[in-house]
Amino acid sequence: MSNPTSMICPGCGTLINTDEKRCPHCGAYNPNLWGLGPALNRLFGGRIDVLTLIPTACIALYAISLLLDLGAALSMGGGLFGMLSPGNIPLLVLGMTHGEAPWWTVLTATYLHGSLLHILFNVLWIRQLGPDVGHFFGPARYFIIYTVAGAIGFILSNLISGYPTVGASGAIFGLFAAIIVYGRNHKTQMMSLMTRQMWQWAIMLFVLGFLMSGVNNWAHLGGFIGGWITAQILVSSSEYREGRITILIALLCLLLTVLGFVLSILEYFPLLLS
Repeated sequence: MSNPTSMICPGCGTLINTDEKRCPHCGAYNPNLWGLGPALNRLFGGRIDVLTLIPTACIALYAISLLLDLGAALSMGGGLFGMLSPGNIPLLVLGMTHGEAPWWTVLTATYLHGSLLHILFNVLWIRQLGPDVGHFFGPARYFIIYTVAGAIGFILSNLISGYPTVGASGAIFGLFAAIIVYGRNHKTQMMSLMTRQMWQWAIMLFVLGFLMSGVNNWAHLGGFIGGWITAQILVSSSEYREGRITILIALLCLLLTVLGFVLSILEYFPLLLS
């Protein structure tokens, strides 16, 4: 297959040749990003739905964690809330985080889940909030917010409690925060109503976390803080097309997460054989 000869400039959105050293329209240097430009445009530019990639990855990794230890997965020791729970060793192999865990687990644990209800609720929230954050900020900024919020949530959790933990809820609280930040900076009637609703949902879920066992409230708090800070940094540029720097940061988040899964499997896979 021949390489494409044209691409969309990530700086101004104009169609240009891939061999341009500078965009002739906006002057952006190296718009092709060393040959990565077309692929990044497909990933974060709408042809590939990055909003779907996150819940799909969560579901796929949950299925893998069950298959790695079917005995634990089919055990009903945890009752309804523990239905189809992966064993601890498969979760450790795939990147569960805890107080003494390697650095990469704060990225990988966001895509892992501890039971059927756990992943069901989290995927539903991601599908509910993700499209709005992607629409307001753009897909690359959405991925950055999701990644940073999830990581900061687990960092806070590991520093304070240190208990083994998985789940996307910290990142989800970061999405709540991102929509609130956007609404505070775009004061229309619709955004005011949406901001109020996000506050209500976030507070309700945070309070419920104290009424249920096994809920990582520190990750929720850290994720909300991480999402708020990241959204505050990104909201001023949310009205503009996602540029090269934003896309490269999103790519870095993706590569670090994938690297984390590889490192975790290499580190802990022998545990499955013992």
